[in-house]
Amino acid sequence: MSISEKPIKSDDLKSLRDKNIFWNLPTDDLIEKTIQLNQGMLTDTGALAVNTGTYTGRSPKDKFIVEDEITKDSIWWGEVNQPLQPEIFENLYKKVISYLENKDVYIRDSYVCASSEYRLNVKIITETPWQNLFANNLFLRPTKVELENFVPHWEIIVASGFYANPEIDGTRQSNFTIINFKRKKILIGGSAYTGEIKKSVFTILNFILPKERKVLPMHCSANIGAKNDTAIFFGLSGTGKTTLSADPDRELIGDDEHGWDETKIFNFEGGCYAKCVNLTKEKEPQIFNAIKKGTLLENIKFYPGTNKVDYTNTSITENTRAAYPLHFIENAVEPSVGSLPKNIFFLTCDAFGILPPISKLTPGQAMYHFISGYTAKVAGTEAGVNEPQATFSACFGEPFLPLHPTQYAEILGDKIKKHNVKVWLINTGWSGGEYIVGERINLKYTRAMISSVLEGHLEGVEFNEDNFFGLAIPTSCPNVPTEILDPRNTWIDKYRYDAIAENLASMFKDNFKKYSEFANVEILKGGPSIKSPIL
Repeated sequence: MSISEKPIKSDDLKSLRDKNIFWNLPTDDLIEKTIQLNQGMLTDTGALAVNTGTYTGRSPKDKFIVEDEITKDSIWWGEVNQPLQPEIFENLYKKVISYLENKDVYIRDSYVCASSEYRLNVKIITETPWQNLFANNLFLRPTKVELENFVPHWEIIVASGFYANPEIDGTRQSNFTIINFKRKKILIGGSAYTGEIKKSVFTILNFILPKERKVLPMHCSANIGAKNDTAIFFGLSGTGKTTLSADPDRELIGDDEHGWDETKIFNFEGGCYAKCVNLTKEKEPQIFNAIKKGTLLENIKFYPGTNKVDYTNTSITENTRAAYPLHFIENAVEPSVGSLPKNIFFLTCDAFGILPPISKLTPGQAMYHFISGYTAKVAGTEAGVNEPQATFSACFGEPFLPLHPTQYAEILGDKIKKHNVKVWLINTGWSGGEYIVGERINLKYTRAMISSVLEGHLEGVEFNEDNFFGLAIPTSCPNVPTEILDPRNTWIDKYRYDAIAENLASMFKDNFKKYSEFANVEILKGGPSIKSPIL
């Protein structure tokens, strides 16, 4: 298959012609209809607040890819990508269309990829007006002239009120997300969580772009400075990806999904889907100010008796979200395209207190840590988590990878070497001990380290190599206390540091075993290697 194939024919609307079809409604109309249907309410800033129901996050175990001649020998099959037979998809597809015949539907014509040469037109059909608002906010918005001749390359059908029968329909449970590359359709049912829409599109781009166009798709944020210097930030939830990329002194290219070709970085999306738990104007002013009329807020709670959002209230979920167009961020780049990156930051919140607050990676280490995608859950943030737990997600986005992680890592390694890109590992987690014992690294120090990299202040600094991961640690950094740069020095109990460091290195190695069969020698050498005995 190819992006350049003829666009698909839309056959989903034939049986709906006599029903109410609301096509490309303006934002105000979508908000009004949501309120009229008693599906949401306005906050004191004018944002629309809704509850996504049973599912307040993605359900990765209920995502399927149709197995056919396009996917059979290409997809990285397993827990991440579960196969579904074409006949099962067709039967379920017919049921969903039949279900929608008795419903109002909301259609949004949009596209993805800010770089015109990769543009993919996407038609989104939703059951609720606020899901349509989400699509309007998150994807790129065609002009009026473009809408007149709009023809979709892909279609997404979202029937959040349709529930599958697993025994008959071949799903795991009543909710499902199914991607069909041959039919170029995505079918979502049984869940109203809008993140399923966003990430299913990311998944198809993760398949199409590297295979056909040698473009690296990335789950990352990106910004650009006054000197035309692009920086990329990778990191799992809670590592500071959105916070650190939203720099008032730099322009935002995008906060979550990008492509990297031979000449540039480009955003896949036209909006942001920011976590807003514990959001404050002081800590994240750009995100805070973006939550206004037109923004969609999910699963938040209000202060009693008001329509003012209590961002500290996580009684529904910790995964509270705000979806808004990119231009709601004052210093966003439009079109959201940037130059080739000069620096890449891998962000991790190491709750074990082992990794340095900043270290420089070789290309081999960059590929290894990219595949590893490490962070650590902190005790108390999830039910049943009583001590730090290592978390690994390949390429910082494993649930969205149709191809084997080493394929993405090799493209990354080639681009790093070809364009002489510097790669840095940034620990936004703990220092001086593990969680509770130590202290979280001060955000102002993390910002100072990143600023020093971007401004070139570390180019003449001496680096030392740590004994467990082989990471290059700077001996000094402007506006950062020298004593915190080497994490071992911050621990009172050095023996305990060594024991936990060796254990964390073992976790990395154990996790990497499932990828090692397809990893080249350079990648394998980029992993942990204890240089000297524990003292």
